[in-house]
Amino acid sequence: MKVMLRRNNAGTLVVYVAKKDLEEEVVKETEGSEGKIFTLANGWELEFPNLPDPLVLPQTFEAKRLT
Repeated sequence: MKVMLRRNNAGTLVVYVAKKDLEEEVVKETEGSEGKIFTLANGWELEFPNLPDPLVLPQTFEAKRLT
């Protein structure tokens, strides 16, 4: 799914999923076998393969929902 990553005014990473009209803060970042895994405040886990480092935001990326 396509998601947009950005930082809010407090500097927290935020994920926006347009198809679900969902905007949630990232509460945890871990490394997975395919790339970075972000855990959202609602409990979703999204895996992002091939995220650039450093991350230039806001930007749209392809992600896979794990849970």
